[in-house]
Amino acid sequence: MITAQEPAPARTDSGQVRQVGDHALAQLRLIRETMEKSGRFTSVPGRSGQAMGLVALVAAVISDPVGDPVRWLSIWLAAGALALAIGSWGLARKSSRSAVPLARGVGRRFVLGLAPSILVGLVLTPALLRFGAIELLPALWLLSYGAAVIAGGAFSVRPVPLMGAAFLGFGLAAAVAPVAWANWVLGLGFGGLHLIFGGVIARRHGG
Repeated sequence: MITAQEPAPARTDSGQVRQVGDHALAQLRLIRETMEKSGRFTSVPGRSGQAMGLVALVAAVISDPVGDPVRWLSIWLAAGALALAIGSWGLARKSSRSAVPLARGVGRRFVLGLAPSILVGLVLTPALLRFGAIELLPALWLLSYGAAVIAGGAFSVRPVPLMGAAFLGFGLAAAVAPVAWANWVLGLGFGGLHLIFGGVIARRHGG
């Protein structure tokens, strides 16, 4: 007697399924990387920038490069260190809040854009002091910071590179201004520009 055989259960090719899954993951990674490359770094901290500006204005008010150059230098170096700490903290905090990591993608490019010119300013400061050219420091600081902000701002929102260009303008002014004026050019640059552009960034780009 002939009996009908039950059809064999359909088999899935696990290797093929795995291949399709790997291909989908690769496509997702490609899409994410493309979005990161084409995006803008919006985590520049506006309010922290304003705090940096206030530090600079206080430094300009309480220092006097003509009357006591050593005290002037000490005050501005301390103000610079404090402002750098405030800016770094604000950058890390806003980046974390907006889930835009600084270690990769557009965040990494922003940081790498800032770093070279900042490093130039840090290296040339003691070099100028060694040659007794303290009067050149305001121009050096403003120009190197402006170049850094323009480079980083190429990957960021529009107010950032504009702020960098304004810093370059103040740096040029400090380079030709009398020594007695340089302190106020420095204060108005680091103080006024951070307050103005920090307010714009905070209002338009989430703090």
